[in-house]
Amino acid sequence: MTNRTRPRILLIGTGDTKSDELLFMQRCIADAGGETVMMDISVLGDPPYKAAHDKHAVAAAADTTIAAVIASGDENSSMTLMARGAARLTRQLCDDGRIDAMIAIGGTMGTDLALDVALALPLGFPKLIVSTIAFSHLIPPERIAADLMMILWAGGLYGLNGTCTAVLSQACGAIVGAARGAIRPRPERPIVALTSLGKSCLSYMVELKPQLEARGYEVVVFHTTGMGGRAMESIAAHGGFAAVLDLSLQEVANQLMGSVVNSGSDRLMNAGRSGIPQIVAPGAIDMVDFPAWLPVPAELSDRPFHAHNRLLASATSGADDRRRIARAIAAKLAEATAPVAFVLPAGGIQQWDQVGEPLHDPEGLGAFVAEMRAAIRPPVELHVIKDHINHPGFVAKVLAIFDRWVAEGVVPAGKVPVEQT
Repeated sequence: MTNRTRPRILLIGTGDTKSDELLFMQRCIADAGGETVMMDISVLGDPPYKAAHDKHAVAAAADTTIAAVIASGDENSSMTLMARGAARLTRQLCDDGRIDAMIAIGGTMGTDLALDVALALPLGFPKLIVSTIAFSHLIPPERIAADLMMILWAGGLYGLNGTCTAVLSQACGAIVGAARGAIRPRPERPIVALTSLGKSCLSYMVELKPQLEARGYEVVVFHTTGMGGRAMESIAAHGGFAAVLDLSLQEVANQLMGSVVNSGSDRLMNAGRSGIPQIVAPGAIDMVDFPAWLPVPAELSDRPFHAHNRLLASATSGADDRRRIARAIAAKLAEATAPVAFVLPAGGIQQWDQVGEPLHDPEGLGAFVAEMRAAIRPPVELHVIKDHINHPGFVAKVLAIFDRWVAEGVVPAGKVPVEQT
């Protein structure tokens, strides 16, 4: 239970090199009404204060000692071991109800460690990283926890100044406020994940979401523009869903095509690894995203493209690339440890691939459909329909599979409120 009167904030950092910043943050947390619990992740030195969880405790949580950490090889191997210990220790403190939030501070080394700590914490537990590389493409998508907050440590690293204290004070106020206000998820109904894009591109969720809710499920929609799919994968990795309806796989195509708008190489993998049943469809796999404020990538310069807004644009992939994407999707689904059904809408897979639209490419669509038919193998179910993905027939097919799985016990039954029964 969160101590909302005076929340306990775990503050993580290298006290031997950043004591000024950490002690300033401790004062800011106190001024905001919180109580600081210090975790020191120093390796070579010691902080000028006594940490509640010192470097020896962190190393011990990784089943090692500071001496062994120092002797492990270099700063990378040392901090990797400390990251393991910090993540385990922090999760134990969380599970024991001894902390209410976590904030960490660091450059690339501290951020690398803090990302592991954040991933170890459950959804809804406030977590914030103050980093010199916040929002950077140096951070791979799969390292980012679903609800992680980050703020750029502007003007930091070498002591206090007016610029960095402005940032640090904001961060401390934010984490205390989050600890006080956070509502941890306690669903009363089974949770179904649903991936999609904006309804101008994929509109099936307009009908599908209320249909699932009427059946007694809490539906969580993830917008598949990189971080949405990452959030879904992060929760699925911890078994957080009763079922996954992964109907928009554009991030899989983006990752294979080298786009920065992706969710990591484990996209479409975590539900299967966690034993969660999946209904999958290839929504928008023909589009490759790129920043609209940059030139069109050279390899896509001769392809039709659509500028969605000033941030995001998409070009279509060619037939050969779509075949490669189809094979990759099938290979990922083949590794699932729970039932998988793949619905293949032969009539089209996003709004702009239809006749008269800017991304219409019947040859590319045909190549993908043919390769997908050949690549899917039992026990994955293959359901080919003639309809477009935005046609009511697609929703009807998805619901038919879902309802069958509920009747067979593959998916737990929903909990319909008494007034609806």
